[in-house]
Amino acid sequence: GSNFSGLAFPFIGRALRDHSEIRVIAVEPAACPSLTKGLYAFDFGDTGHLTPLVKMHTLGSTFVPPPFHSGGLRYHGMAPLVSHLKELGLIEARAYAQTEVFAAGVEFARVEGILPAPEANHAVKAAMDEAIRCREEGDSQAILFNLCGHGHFDMQAYIDYSAGRLIDHEYSEDEVAMALAGLPAVALG
Repeated sequence: GSNFSGLAFPFIGRALRDHSEIRVIAVEPAACPSLTKGLYAFDFGDTGHLTPLVKMHTLGSTFVPPPFHSGGLRYHGMAPLVSHLKELGLIEARAYAQTEVFAAGVEFARVEGILPAPEANHAVKAAMDEAIRCREEGDSQAILFNLCGHGHFDMQAYIDYSAGRLIDHEYSEDEVAMALAGLPAVALG
């Protein structure tokens, strides 16, 4: 949530102050969909249950994601402030499979000459989808996304993508329910 928050929060704050319209989309991997499938609840911030309980969108602190090539996005929860903004309806959330975000990253590299990090490919994919939507609807909007890193240290992931070795993992509703069953009981009041 830190890359997203650092870019989006100032714009959201300004929109709230001057009552302007803004559309903000948080994007995550389908293999670790804390915002799109997780529950907004109190949970531990770590698997060892040593941290204080935090209210966030969570897949449960016992959640172990399948292997995928966006290492920085393999966490069971979402940042509390990002989670709260989603609950308030101030942001939207989308989840993409890793093969579609790598396809977007390769296309971006061909057009722009910059190879995005696997984590950044999620934002690239969402920005491309929004640009296509705007073109199809005849809409003219400014689209801002965060290219938070280059893929120079992730060449094996791109080699695996090009060779067809990446597997898309979809986190099923049954897996969500099983992971959420271990949430701590919190009494408020």
